[in-house]
Amino acid sequence: MKDSTSREQVLKAVRKALIHKSDVDYSSAESETEIYTAPEEDSLELLFAKNFSALKGKFIFCEKKEDFAKLLPELMRENNWENVFCAETEIADMLEHAGIPFLSNEKDFLACNVGITLCEFFVARTGSILVSSRQKAGRRLPVYSNIHITVAYTSQLVYNIKDAFKALKKKYESNFPSQVTTITGPSQTADIEKTLVQGAHGPKEIFLFLIDDTI
Repeated sequence: MKDSTSREQVLKAVRKALIHKSDVDYSSAESETEIYTAPEEDSLELLFAKNFSALKGKFIFCEKKEDFAKLLPELMRENNWENVFCAETEIADMLEHAGIPFLSNEKDFLACNVGITLCEFFVARTGSILVSSRQKAGRRLPVYSNIHITVAYTSQLVYNIKDAFKALKKKYESNFPSQVTTITGPSQTADIEKTLVQGAHGPKEIFLFLIDDTI
């Protein structure tokens, strides 16, 4: 009963936080020195939700896997999404079970508009998502599609980038990925006449479905 109450409190706090902007300073780089400490008043889930949303990411909390399969079709209908591509077996199984149409064949890759992937870890302090070349989705899908959807689990949440790389080294040991990408908000540029344009070099929209796997 206590665990259920805690999850409800996190959900309420996350929903409330999404209407507020983050005051985190992203100009400072991570270093070996522990100059950042996790805030005591916020859970990591709440901190990530605040910072990810401040970067124009769309955050959706799922109490269980089944919630993802229920919420995704609604999102697809609301946005008229077609040509959803998924190469991750774990997500593909969820999509098939829910009867959600998707592409997975290599010959259909260039036609994809929405890409769904897992991630390695995600970072609360910066609202970032880490993906790597060792994932089945590979290097291309997270940056090719117009809309990128990440499916993540609460057990993958860490406080800072340093923690994420420590966990990544522990996970792969001597077989470290040849490429690790940090995704911090949708792609955007102001190179042309200083006009901010989203989706110039990658997805113009980023969604993260966070599934609670602490149960």
